Amino acid sequence: MSEDTYTNFVFAAAQPSPEAKLRGTALPQVTWSGGFWKGRFKNCRDVMVPAMWDILNDDELSHAIANFRIAAGREPGSHEGPSFWDGDVYKWLEAAISVQAVEPSPKMAELIAGVVELIAKSQREDGYIHTPVLIAERYRTGEERQFQDPLNFEMYNMGHLMTTACLHRAVTGDNTFFRVAERACDFLEVTFANPTPEMAAHSICPSHFMGLADMYRVTGDQRYVDLFKKLFNMRDLREGGEDQNQDRIPFRQQRKAIGHAVRANYLYAGAADLFAETGERALMDALEPIWDNLVTEKIYITGACGAIYDGASPDGSADHHSIQLIHQAYGREYQLPNLTAYNESCATIGNLLWNWRMLKITANSRYADILELTLLNGVLSGISLEGTKYFYANALERTSELPFPLRWSQERESYITSFCCPPNTVRTIAQASAYVYATSERAIWTIIYGDCDATIEVPSAGVMRLRQQTDYPWDGQVNFVVESAPADPVTLNVRIPQWADRAALTVNGESLDEEIARGSYVPIERRWSEGDIVRLELPMPVRLMEAHPLVEEDRNQVAVMRGPLVYCLESADLPDSSSVQDAYIRLDAEFELVAGAGVLEGMTLLGCSVDLLSSATWEGVLYRPASDRHYEKTKTRLIPYFAWDNRDAGEMAVWLKVRC
Repeated sequence: MSEDTYTNFVFAAAQPSPEAKLRGTALPQVTWSGGFWKGRFKNCRDVMVPAMWDILNDDELSHAIANFRIAAGREPGSHEGPSFWDGDVYKWLEAAISVQAVEPSPKMAELIAGVVELIAKSQREDGYIHTPVLIAERYRTGEERQFQDPLNFEMYNMGHLMTTACLHRAVTGDNTFFRVAERACDFLEVTFANPTPEMAAHSICPSHFMGLADMYRVTGDQRYVDLFKKLFNMRDLREGGEDQNQDRIPFRQQRKAIGHAVRANYLYAGAADLFAETGERALMDALEPIWDNLVTEKIYITGACGAIYDGASPDGSADHHSIQLIHQAYGREYQLPNLTAYNESCATIGNLLWNWRMLKITANSRYADILELTLLNGVLSGISLEGTKYFYANALERTSELPFPLRWSQERESYITSFCCPPNTVRTIAQASAYVYATSERAIWTIIYGDCDATIEVPSAGVMRLRQQTDYPWDGQVNFVVESAPADPVTLNVRIPQWADRAALTVNGESLDEEIARGSYVPIERRWSEGDIVRLELPMPVRLMEAHPLVEEDRNQVAVMRGPLVYCLESADLPDSSSVQDAYIRLDAEFELVAGAGVLEGMTLLGCSVDLLSSATWEGVLYRPASDRHYEKTKTRLIPYFAWDNRDAGEMAVWLKVRC
């Protein structure tokens, strides 16, 4: 393990970002000791990472590792699969290294080393690395050439390579993979020395912006910031750009979340990284209104993003010729369908990455609120509880009566032909402990809560060891136990979530004088001693949430939340042959906490009653006269949204109709 001071996300950095108020903690500094996240991490270590390796290494199924073997000359063959499969390997590798950082395993170390060696062997002498082109060149097929097509995702793949290589060096101390990333950056520096409008198109799904920021932070080498700025500004050269790649107008002129949601969120995260290193105000002048547009008009209650399978942008334009087809689109304001919600898992993860960077820049708790919402609901829903099946699209409702097929299955699948989301989800779960705390010069900042042990380097104070004891998110009591502390005062900034009314804080049993306002950080400054206990009490009543009236699909409906979790109703918890679409909830409904069983064991469910509508069939009928309706009160239970589709392939709804 590197001895450097950890200042960014999951790996060591040479220096902090000058415009960031907060610094991240490295993976080994915070480890899950029990509760909710310990179970998820264990599943990630024992099931998710190994099962995904089996898929990537299955030549008949994914061919992703086989492509590297062929590119490295270890066996003959041709490239198979989508052009972004290299990036899937890098993301899986990042997940494996993240697990290895926390719980080292000789077997996993050997596997990681073998994959790194294979990737290094496949790289071209000048630093270029992209298996479709490398294989075509090795066998002289002439089918692929470098930067021939923007949809070949070369920059995207290299970006994930950079981030993974930085982590690999920090965890292993081995420079083999980092040298691959350095040479790839060398290649980009030469190739894009004099950018042209044609080159500007090669910035799709720009993970390379985050990757270049990582390269700079672990080396302190200014040339990575210079390359970052050049490639970012190159986007503005695009002629005839489009919202599909957020380059119809220059980024600094944008004020709304538009176009392809995955590409947009990766871009916004990259722009936040660029601001953190350069302080260019025009970047934040764009990012802040774009964020406001997202969270007030375009985000799902689960934190998911990208509502529409195929949308139009600019939607409703008076100039018909300016309207463009957009895939997995943000859509128009308040356009948030439930049955046909796209919500690609990668877009939701991009939302998390963006909010993490905005939090570090500003220390504003509103970004932590969205980060937590997104992680616990939108991200975790992308993978099954057993850790082997995945959603590509994440709907908020499923019905057995849908009369048309959707592009992606509404059931989790063990293998998805577009496999970008599964490794993205797994690396995020593997790294969740890095979102527990952040630091500033003399302070520790809490972000998400979970049972964990932490050894935190406070930059200008020293090392502080904290034990967090909690059953969060099922229970709102969080205890911070000081196990050791520096001699100098340290401020513990405790996050009070926006949803938490009447929160309370005590230190060694004594209440604080400070105001406890929801949606804020409460500072506790003192010289800490071993055995000090800070207790945070977050009341968790059940909340019935309604949507803005312009969200047509949610009118006269409510969603149920408790603490940070969104709940849903599955037909498995209704009488046989009943539909969730016929379930109505009353605004004065009473809820009881129910312990989950079976696959839901360890979860807190919500017991309640709903009114089930009995009516004639709608088969072959579009409209009919309103008639007297008969309702039957039925006891049921609601489950966390992230846990749906783990029992059967029945119906599900987040938004429930209201009956007065």
